[in-house]
Amino acid sequence: MSYHVPEPKIFACTQSTVLGEKIAASYGADLGKVLFSRYSDGEFQPSFEESIRGTRIFIIGSTNPGSENLMEMLLMIDAAKRASARHITAVMPYFGWARQDRKDKPRVPIAAKLVAKMLETAGATRIITMDLHADQIQGFFEKPVDHLFASTLFLPYLRGLNLDNLCIASPDMGGSKRAYAYSKALECDVVICYKQRAKANVISHMELIGDVKGKNVVLVDDMVDTAGTLTKAADLMMERGALSVRAITTHGLLSGNAYERIENSKLSELIITDSIPVEHNKKKIKVLGCADLFADVMHRVHHNTSISSKFLM
Repeated sequence: MSYHVPEPKIFACTQSTVLGEKIAASYGADLGKVLFSRYSDGEFQPSFEESIRGTRIFIIGSTNPGSENLMEMLLMIDAAKRASARHITAVMPYFGWARQDRKDKPRVPIAAKLVAKMLETAGATRIITMDLHADQIQGFFEKPVDHLFASTLFLPYLRGLNLDNLCIASPDMGGSKRAYAYSKALECDVVICYKQRAKANVISHMELIGDVKGKNVVLVDDMVDTAGTLTKAADLMMERGALSVRAITTHGLLSGNAYERIENSKLSELIITDSIPVEHNKKKIKVLGCADLFADVMHRVHHNTSISSKFLM
């Protein structure tokens, strides 16, 4: 007697409900029903309002700080495990706490490792994420990790701009590998910014390695937080004779005065994905949807087919 594998069910954490609806629609399914009950002190409890016994479920939720987004994901995974879901895949377009991927000084945590273990302990059997802050974070997991690249979205957009004298730039030394990959794909030059920080989110000094005179520069990074690095790099490059400077960053954290900095900067535009909800009424910010990418990969995962075509770089 053959066993029929049921179609998966897709659910979303509250922060990622809009993205979850887009992914579900692209997949060809309805977003599952989850009820969040909240106590007056802030404690909350998710409840699946439909049977998930024996099914594969996808839980969509970026875990950008504060900690409530991560806690939602953990509680939903635990609830699914206790409701006898067959497979529990955490779809995390943005994997939060990833900047703490090593000990850069004594007596500090490795938060990315801790988060990986928490997800596995809660019951996640697979992780799907996009543009981790550091590739080696995949090694913190004992479960399969599908690490997607937003280059599948950004490269067609950049080619469509038809920019002459294109030059790819990295805003820091750590992003040089990503910048070289883009420059190879687009067959153009690459430059690197060297920066020194006084403390987190505060740059004390920045220098440019390479020539940008007469070029249209595209800064490439995995995330933009306060936008201090990107805007400072754009100012420096325009001073050095660049024709234009735009930036592509996968995850738009955009905290503090980021929106104001971007609008007042010399950046032509900032291109990001909708992995994290952002304000759409800003002239310089262009948002590319990642729902089709995730829906396609989720479909391939469920049907056990290759996803290697989604790894452009």
